Parts: sequence; C-alpha cells; structure tokens
Amino acid sequence: MGKIRSEVSGSVWKVEVVVGQKVNEGDTLVVVESMKMEIPVTAPAAGTVTEILVAEGEAVVDDQVILMLG
Repeated sequence: MGKIRSEVSGSVWKVEVVVGQKVNEGDTLVVVESMKMEIPVTAPAAGTVTEILVAEGEAVVDDQVILMLG
C-alpha cells in the first residue's frame, strides 16, 4: 500500500489511528488543520497502519508522508 501523504500544509490536529490498527478504505487516519479548517486524511484502501510519522500539534507540508499503510 505504502505512503499516505498530507494533501495540505497545516498542523496535525488529531491522529485517529494507532500502529497495528486495521483500517478500511475511506477511514479517517489523521486530521490536518489548515486555515481554521479540519481536513481529514483518509485511507485509499483497506490495510494495516505500520508506521505513524507525525504527532498531534506537529506542522506538516503539502505532500509530506505522514503515515505508512501495509
């Protein structure tokens, strides 16, 4: 499956998953706050979270890898 990227620059408002968690296509993985809007980053397909590369409150940039799905 691979790398999940942020679609916008902003800050990580909430991490909705933990390593080892199984997710379905469309599940919210991380919520990024940008310009006072909450933008969910969703799973493109079913899989298992293998690594979380960001923490709540951390700044992210457009196209940054924030999570790995296996």
